[in-house]
Amino acid sequence: MITKEELHALKKTQLKRHAENRRALLQSPHLDTLFLELTLRCNERCVHCGSSCEVQTLSPELSADDFKRLLNKVREDFADDLPRIAVTGGEPLLREDFFEIMAYAKSLGFRWGMTSNGTLITKEVARKLRETGMRTVSISIDGLPGTHEAFRRTPGSFERSMRGVQNLIDENCFPAIQVTTVVHKQNIDELDAMYDIFKDVDIDSWRVINLEPIGRALEHPELMLKKEDYRRLFEFIRVKRRANIPVLYGCSHFLGLEYECEVREFYFICNAGVYTASVRANGDIGACLDIERRPETTFGNILTDDFTRVWKEEFRIFREDFSKRNGTCRACEWEGFCHGGACHSWDYDKQKQRVCFRDVLF
Repeated sequence: MITKEELHALKKTQLKRHAENRRALLQSPHLDTLFLELTLRCNERCVHCGSSCEVQTLSPELSADDFKRLLNKVREDFADDLPRIAVTGGEPLLREDFFEIMAYAKSLGFRWGMTSNGTLITKEVARKLRETGMRTVSISIDGLPGTHEAFRRTPGSFERSMRGVQNLIDENCFPAIQVTTVVHKQNIDELDAMYDIFKDVDIDSWRVINLEPIGRALEHPELMLKKEDYRRLFEFIRVKRRANIPVLYGCSHFLGLEYECEVREFYFICNAGVYTASVRANGDIGACLDIERRPETTFGNILTDDFTRVWKEEFRIFREDFSKRNGTCRACEWEGFCHGGACHSWDYDKQKQRVCFRDVLF
């Protein structure tokens, strides 16, 4: 049996190889996933929303024809290797032309998935999602009923979301149905009880992530996890995975030798601008949609700029290590594996990382 020291040595070797591959990727990015933010409108008003979505918003939205022109452009320019389309919002199902847009994407040969709160997924909607080619879906469930509804500030939403999950399952055709839970101070004690619920539901995976200091969550520092909470969270995930239970952590953050490749199936890499691009509801072009929306993280707009040119020539801010911007990061022994951390949790004013697990996990 391999010892802990041997395992850590193996991980270091693999991480060095991973870092070399990443350096090559910075020079030759590969568009793997294109996020389409169909709307910033939402029928919930979550405490933690990274995009600060509202029931009503004055933010302009692209038309269905605008999205179709974009899809045509991507289909033409990336014909040899089409990116996966990831649909999000807001709540994307609030758009009356949602199925028109996604049926068009299917007709062009795009694979697509969606992030949703699930409350609008009736049996009829689930059937139409099948017909328009949806392959993957992630539904947000953020605690037991009372906690979930307080966090999302929407009475009755837990039952509606769980019913939406079941309606998807009943279609018996989607390759991957996932539940995503954002863990914070008020629901970390509910993880075991939530597991007891989800283990009896035929989902394919349970994605458990920590509350991030972005969007509206910045207004609620009292909800952020502490050092002991993080270790508890990652140990919960690792124990479940070692028992072959499909619980996983998201792509965010370098976790050190103890937890890298233990709580997810891959080593940390921030996909922003190297694997991932996005088109926001108003047409602005960016990287990960969780990244703060600022002039330096916005690269034109599809209504006035050529998306493919932007992907190839812009995104420079995300194609160099953020660690170069901060003396503490540059001097860190883990800089070669972390590279400054996730772009969405970077403080672009102070040029420092808001979430660093050094001295927390390792």
